[in-house]
Amino acid sequence: MAWDEWEQLKSQAAGRQSPHMQLNQLEPGGGGGTTPDPAQYGDLTVNQGDLAKIGDHAFTLYNDLWDRGRKAVPSSDKAAGDLSKQGFALGGGLQHVSTRWDEQLSSLRDACAHIANHMQVTKKLHANDDHYIRRQMSSIDVLDAGFDERVGEPGEKNPVYGDSSDKKGK
Repeated sequence: MAWDEWEQLKSQAAGRQSPHMQLNQLEPGGGGGTTPDPAQYGDLTVNQGDLAKIGDHAFTLYNDLWDRGRKAVPSSDKAAGDLSKQGFALGGGLQHVSTRWDEQLSSLRDACAHIANHMQVTKKLHANDDHYIRRQMSSIDVLDAGFDERVGEPGEKNPVYGDSSDKKGK
Protein backbone atom coordinates (compact mmCIF):
# COMPACT_ATOMS: atom_id res chain seq x y z
CA MET A 1 0.00 0.00 0.00
CA ALA A 2 1.44 3.35 -0.99
CA TRP A 3 1.58 6.37 1.27
CA ASP A 4 -0.94 8.28 -0.83
CA GLU A 5 -3.38 5.40 -0.64
CA TRP A 6 -3.01 5.28 3.16
CA GLU A 7 -3.67 9.02 3.47
CA GLN A 8 -6.76 8.70 1.24
CA LEU A 9 -8.17 5.87 3.41
CA LYS A 10 -7.56 7.89 6.57
CA SER A 11 -9.36 10.93 5.17
CA GLN A 12 -12.32 8.79 4.04
CA ALA A 13 -12.58 7.26 7.52
CA ALA A 14 -12.40 10.69 9.13
CA GLY A 15 -15.15 11.93 6.81
CA ARG A 16 -17.49 9.11 7.83
CA GLN A 17 -17.15 9.88 11.54
CA SER A 18 -20.00 11.80 13.04
CA PRO A 19 -19.27 14.43 15.70
CA HIS A 20 -21.72 12.49 17.91
CA MET A 21 -19.92 9.15 17.61
CA GLN A 22 -18.62 7.78 20.91
CA LEU A 23 -16.28 4.85 21.12
CA ASN A 24 -15.75 2.52 24.06
CA GLN A 25 -18.36 4.12 26.29
CA LEU A 26 -22.07 4.50 26.83
CA GLU A 27 -23.99 7.72 26.63
CA PRO A 28 -24.31 9.29 30.07
CA GLY A 29 -27.73 8.57 31.50
CA GLY A 30 -28.70 6.54 28.48
CA GLY A 31 -29.88 2.98 28.35
CA GLY A 32 -27.72 -0.05 28.19
CA GLY A 33 -26.25 -2.10 30.96
CA THR A 34 -24.78 -0.10 33.78
CA THR A 35 -22.58 -1.44 36.51
CA PRO A 36 -24.73 -1.88 39.61
CA ASP A 37 -23.76 -0.20 42.84
CA PRO A 38 -22.30 -2.86 45.19
CA ALA A 39 -23.93 -1.10 48.16
CA GLN A 40 -27.38 -2.04 46.91
CA TYR A 41 -26.66 -5.74 47.47
CA GLY A 42 -25.56 -5.40 51.08
CA ASP A 43 -22.92 -7.39 52.90
CA LEU A 44 -22.05 -11.01 52.43
CA THR A 45 -23.92 -13.00 55.02
CA VAL A 46 -23.53 -16.58 56.09
CA ASN A 47 -26.54 -18.22 57.63
CA GLN A 48 -25.61 -20.95 60.10
CA GLY A 49 -28.73 -22.89 59.13
CA ASP A 50 -27.65 -22.98 55.49
CA LEU A 51 -24.20 -24.26 56.41
CA ALA A 52 -25.74 -26.92 58.62
CA LYS A 53 -28.06 -28.05 55.80
CA ILE A 54 -25.17 -28.38 53.35
CA GLY A 55 -23.20 -30.40 55.88
CA ASP A 56 -26.20 -32.61 56.64
CA HIS A 57 -26.87 -33.27 52.96
CA ALA A 58 -23.21 -34.15 52.37
CA PHE A 59 -23.26 -36.55 55.34
CA THR A 60 -26.50 -38.15 54.12
CA LEU A 61 -25.02 -38.58 50.65
CA TYR A 62 -21.90 -40.09 52.22
CA ASN A 63 -24.01 -42.74 53.98
CA ASP A 64 -26.27 -43.36 50.98
CA LEU A 65 -23.29 -43.93 48.71
CA TRP A 66 -22.06 -46.68 51.01
CA ASP A 67 -25.48 -48.27 51.45
CA ARG A 68 -26.65 -48.07 47.84
CA GLY A 69 -23.52 -47.60 45.76
CA ARG A 70 -21.87 -50.83 46.83
CA LYS A 71 -24.85 -53.16 46.33
CA ALA A 72 -23.50 -54.55 43.06
CA VAL A 73 -19.87 -54.92 44.19
CA PRO A 74 -20.12 -58.30 46.02
CA SER A 75 -22.19 -59.93 43.28
CA SER A 76 -19.93 -58.48 40.56
CA ASP A 77 -16.83 -59.77 42.34
CA LYS A 78 -18.42 -63.23 42.69
CA ALA A 79 -19.45 -63.27 39.03
CA ALA A 80 -15.97 -62.12 37.97
CA GLY A 81 -14.39 -64.91 40.01
CA ASP A 82 -16.75 -67.54 38.57
CA LEU A 83 -16.13 -66.38 34.99
CA SER A 84 -12.36 -66.38 35.52
CA LYS A 85 -12.46 -69.93 36.96
CA GLN A 86 -14.34 -71.10 33.88
CA GLY A 87 -11.68 -69.61 31.62
CA PHE A 88 -13.57 -66.58 30.34
CA ALA A 89 -11.49 -63.43 29.77
CA LEU A 90 -14.61 -61.45 30.61
CA GLY A 91 -14.04 -62.35 34.29
CA GLY A 92 -10.87 -60.23 34.46
CA GLY A 93 -12.61 -57.32 32.76
CA LEU A 94 -15.57 -57.50 35.13
CA GLN A 95 -13.21 -57.62 38.11
CA HIS A 96 -11.39 -54.56 36.80
CA VAL A 97 -14.68 -52.64 36.43
CA SER A 98 -15.79 -53.68 39.92
CA THR A 99 -12.47 -52.60 41.45
CA ARG A 100 -12.51 -49.24 39.64
CA TRP A 101 -16.13 -48.67 40.70
CA ASP A 102 -15.20 -49.28 44.33
CA GLU A 103 -12.20 -46.91 44.07
CA GLN A 104 -14.26 -44.14 42.48
CA LEU A 105 -17.04 -44.62 45.03
CA SER A 106 -14.49 -44.32 47.81
CA SER A 107 -13.14 -41.08 46.32
CA LEU A 108 -16.66 -39.66 46.07
CA ARG A 109 -17.42 -40.62 49.66
CA ASP A 110 -14.18 -38.97 50.79
CA ALA A 111 -15.24 -35.76 49.02
CA CYS A 112 -18.65 -35.86 50.73
CA ALA A 113 -16.99 -36.40 54.11
CA HIS A 114 -14.64 -33.49 53.43
CA ILE A 115 -17.59 -31.21 52.60
CA ALA A 116 -19.53 -32.29 55.69
CA ASN A 117 -16.50 -31.75 57.95
CA HIS A 118 -15.67 -28.43 56.30
CA MET A 119 -19.20 -27.15 56.92
CA GLN A 120 -18.90 -28.02 60.61
CA VAL A 121 -15.57 -26.19 60.88
CA THR A 122 -16.88 -23.22 58.87
CA LYS A 123 -19.95 -23.00 61.07
CA LYS A 124 -17.78 -22.90 64.21
CA LEU A 125 -15.37 -20.36 62.74
CA HIS A 126 -18.14 -18.02 61.64
CA ALA A 127 -19.86 -18.34 64.99
CA ASN A 128 -16.59 -17.45 66.74
CA ASP A 129 -16.09 -14.50 64.39
CA ASP A 130 -19.64 -13.31 65.01
CA HIS A 131 -19.16 -13.49 68.78
CA TYR A 132 -15.85 -11.63 68.55
CA ILE A 133 -17.35 -8.87 66.41
CA ARG A 134 -20.33 -8.51 68.78
CA ARG A 135 -17.99 -8.22 71.77
CA GLN A 136 -15.88 -5.61 70.03
CA MET A 137 -18.88 -3.61 68.89
CA SER A 138 -20.54 -3.69 72.30
CA SER A 139 -17.34 -2.45 73.98
CA ILE A 140 -17.17 0.38 71.45
CA ASP A 141 -20.78 1.30 72.28
CA VAL A 142 -19.95 1.44 75.99
CA LEU A 143 -16.86 3.53 75.28
CA ASP A 144 -18.82 5.89 73.04
CA ALA A 145 -21.51 6.28 75.68
CA GLY A 146 -18.82 7.21 78.22
CA PHE A 147 -17.68 10.10 76.05
CA ASP A 148 -21.14 11.16 74.97
CA GLU A 149 -22.07 14.31 76.86
CA ARG A 150 -25.70 13.87 75.92
CA VAL A 151 -26.05 10.86 78.22
CA GLY A 152 -26.56 12.91 81.35
CA GLU A 153 -26.83 16.45 82.63
CA PRO A 154 -23.60 18.46 82.58
CA GLY A 155 -21.66 17.97 85.80
CA GLU A 156 -23.50 14.72 86.65
CA LYS A 157 -21.71 11.39 86.65
CA ASN A 158 -22.30 9.30 83.56
CA PRO A 159 -24.63 6.38 84.43
CA VAL A 160 -22.71 4.09 82.08
CA TYR A 161 -20.01 3.75 84.75
CA GLY A 162 -22.51 2.69 87.37
CA ASP A 163 -23.13 4.02 90.85
CA SER A 164 -20.00 4.64 92.92
CA SER A 165 -21.73 3.33 96.07
CA ASP A 166 -22.13 -0.09 94.38
CA LYS A 167 -18.36 -0.37 93.92
CA LYS A 168 -17.55 0.51 97.56
CA GLY A 169 -19.85 -2.18 98.94
CA LYS A 170 -18.22 -4.96 96.90
